[in-house]
Amino acid sequence: MSKGSILLVGAGLSGAVIARALAEAGYLATVIDARPHVGGNCHTERDADTGVLVHVYGPHIFHTDDVQVWDYVNRFARFHPYRNRVKTTARGAVWSLPVNLHTINQFYGTTMRPDEARAFIADQADTTITEPRNFEEQALSMIGRDLYEAFFKGYTEKQWGCSPTELPASILKRLPLRFSYDDNYFFHRFQGMPEEGYTPMIAAILDHANIDVHLDTPFTPAMAARHDHLFWSGPLDGYFDYALGRLGYRTLDFERFTAMGDWQGCAVMNYGDADVPWTRITEHKFFAPWESHEGSVCYREYSRACDPGDIPYYPIRLVEEKALLAEYEALARGTEGVSFVGRLGTYRYLDMDVTIREAMDMATGFLSARG
Repeated sequence: MSKGSILLVGAGLSGAVIARALAEAGYLATVIDARPHVGGNCHTERDADTGVLVHVYGPHIFHTDDVQVWDYVNRFARFHPYRNRVKTTARGAVWSLPVNLHTINQFYGTTMRPDEARAFIADQADTTITEPRNFEEQALSMIGRDLYEAFFKGYTEKQWGCSPTELPASILKRLPLRFSYDDNYFFHRFQGMPEEGYTPMIAAILDHANIDVHLDTPFTPAMAARHDHLFWSGPLDGYFDYALGRLGYRTLDFERFTAMGDWQGCAVMNYGDADVPWTRITEHKFFAPWESHEGSVCYREYSRACDPGDIPYYPIRLVEEKALLAEYEALARGTEGVSFVGRLGTYRYLDMDVTIREAMDMATGFLSARG
């Protein structure tokens, strides 16, 4: 006998993980998504011409220190080890990111050891900035003006559409600075890619007798009345029909092109110069290095302001957006029978492992409250 009927809007990670937990606990879970596929922005598919596994909405690399989350995803997919090694083209040369000992020695034409480089960068840093107020001040206090202007200033202006002085310092605090030759972008213990992509993994999470999935199905308020509870992973402001105004996002445009052989020799090539209109080029065959393909699929990425009808990617979260967010959060707290989850539902940029952890915790809390 069913314990109740639950509606989940969005067939991405949040909706799938919560639906699975509730289904295993005896609830009937209906999952709807306006798109024709599961997986949300993690959606992957095979290119028909080359066979390359393509990250349709941009690359997603799984990385975490959370053992439970790592065990969870490996329950539904076979993961291969993967290290994200990013390169950047700037000032007519190719450099290694994140900024590491190789980058520093190449940029300054030196052969410094780690302790020498650490002292050198400390001399380059602006020590007058003791409490950075924005992205630019954080960069200047960490690495000095030369490295900041070469690798971060132009890229950040293109990515966010504003001056780095308008962005919070916390954005740069997430990026590592290494005084070794380690060019792995992430620190986390577990890093990998699902062998057949994220869409089959999420489809496997949703594969349960108590889960009913409906794609190409936009949400209507009448649907909620037929269920005991609603989990909403769509845009927070969208649930309230943008009654207070729209929260700000950046979106991405992709220019797809194909080539024979290897086009750029790496998975991700950033472009730090402000006069190059795209932010980066991704070559998707390199996200599955255990495979071999003669052809290649590449995407040029262009960042711009998100208009109605666009896919929202990055919450802006500047002063005006935070004030509006507080108003929507107040509305959400006063809405009975609805839980707001995920990147869009909470208006935060979340890595996949955090998304899964929060979904697991949300499901646990819901089940505990229901006894």
